[in-house]
Amino acid sequence: MTHPSGRKVTANIALSLDGRYHGPAGPGDFAAFAPYVTTDVARDHLTRIWENATTALLGRLNAEGFLGYWPSVAEDENADPRDRGYAKWLSGTDKVVLSTTLSEAPWERTRVVNAPAADVVTELKGGGKGEILVNSSASIIKPLLAADLLDRLYLMILPEITGGGQRLFDDGLPASKWTLTRQETGKLGEMAMVYDRAR
Repeated sequence: MTHPSGRKVTANIALSLDGRYHGPAGPGDFAAFAPYVTTDVARDHLTRIWENATTALLGRLNAEGFLGYWPSVAEDENADPRDRGYAKWLSGTDKVVLSTTLSEAPWERTRVVNAPAADVVTELKGGGKGEILVNSSASIIKPLLAADLLDRLYLMILPEITGGGQRLFDDGLPASKWTLTRQETGKLGEMAMVYDRAR
């Protein structure tokens, strides 16, 4: 299956050993994840994720969380330069937020779309340049996996079993083969991996 344009669709997310992207207390439960996201391996991984991306694709919850937090980091001279780099990119890049409830975007350079993720990505691939990054939003990654529209997965695997929370890889996904193109392990046992879809 060939795609109409050369735009790659990438996604990043952190997962526990039991495959969950948040803890048992719900979508805001990142207690098990917190120690690992500020390590050198995690920060270097974050830089790789955004450096070729020109469009950020976000779900509403992530958009509200990220855009409530990161813009202040962009202005913070004491922040880690890798965090500032990401924060400046997120503020300055084109953002598309998938939402059924927002009618207008409260952020700059953002448009709100109420449409299936696969349709939005197909439209984005039809024009423009640079990668389309699904920024840690499982609600978008899941339907894109189901539609086989992801070209690259940036995964952080954390050495904890949360025992609860939602899993990224649901039963019933189409079978697909991936090539491990990069792997780094940090001091805490966190692993940063880049998988490219083998087509």
